[in-house]
Amino acid sequence: MRARDFGIVIGTFPPGAHNAVTDVPGVRVGHTTLVSGASVRTGVTVVLPHDGDTFAEPVFAGYHWLNGNGELTGLAYVRELGMLASPIGLTSTGSVGVVRDALSALDPGGQGWSLPVVGETWDGSLNDITGRHVTAEHVVTAFSAASSGPVAEGAVGGGTGMICHGFKGGAGTASRVVGRHTVGVYVQANHGHRERLTVNGVNVGRHLGASEVPHEGAGSIIGVVATDAPLLPHQCARLARRAGLGVGRTGGAGENSSGDGFLCFSVGNRNLPVNVLGAQSPATYQVTVMADDHLDPLYHAVIEATEEAIVNALVAGDTMTGFNGLTVEGLDGARLASLLPTTR
Repeated sequence: MRARDFGIVIGTFPPGAHNAVTDVPGVRVGHTTLVSGASVRTGVTVVLPHDGDTFAEPVFAGYHWLNGNGELTGLAYVRELGMLASPIGLTSTGSVGVVRDALSALDPGGQGWSLPVVGETWDGSLNDITGRHVTAEHVVTAFSAASSGPVAEGAVGGGTGMICHGFKGGAGTASRVVGRHTVGVYVQANHGHRERLTVNGVNVGRHLGASEVPHEGAGSIIGVVATDAPLLPHQCARLARRAGLGVGRTGGAGENSSGDGFLCFSVGNRNLPVNVLGAQSPATYQVTVMADDHLDPLYHAVIEATEEAIVNALVAGDTMTGFNGLTVEGLDGARLASLLPTTR
């Protein structure tokens, strides 16, 4: 179930066909979910930015950190060249290394310099995080399963063991159509305090009972913003920054112990040169660029989609019992809707 299934409509822009990051042409998402015994609650998610070879064909990209107590590998390359030249992996803090190595090994060119972007949030309350249960084979499975269309949410993939605003959190996504262009957001939501949870401007958290989750507010959120609007790297970074406003609208504050990072890429220009290892790149090449003065609607779309993606992650998160017998309750969508003065 998703927020709109309960009449909870966020923002004013219409969603895409699937209300998901995969509404951006070519974007695909795949999961491997690991739930085993009493203590394994983890997994990995892979986001492919387009329908070509994501290692050989980069796209323009930028990023923003709201609070930096977290990890996104490969950002030095993104910062230096303004390009994303890999799939994106999302997983548990303890599994970043194996996911990074496994994605690098998937580079069909075998050039040995791949610098995949891998983000993490901490699932150590529900999951035996020191067990590092994600393997290279799990990454390959998620990569191979990546597809367009509807995207699974809640306790799936890298979001399996995550907690958000004192409820079961995890994976969430949403999209917005802005004129001829689409903006999609995918989040791995593992952040926030229950008493501050806000939806459509209403502080609902204070009416949902006290949370008994340990380390509440000490988690993180990683967000992936995708668009087919033709943007340069600095413009991608500006969109990524607005995802933090979506986090703020739901009551997140980028707390001291939270890693809140957002990567944005644009598929509005394809066939960009790789520009490394002596590749035979053209001396010049042409791109199409949206004027900065026309970005405001995209900013609002990112904010709306980020808020809805977080709410979708919450509504999709069923109650889970995991490591050391901890039980984290899911947020009932009907109960949430009943606290909002206007739903559509």
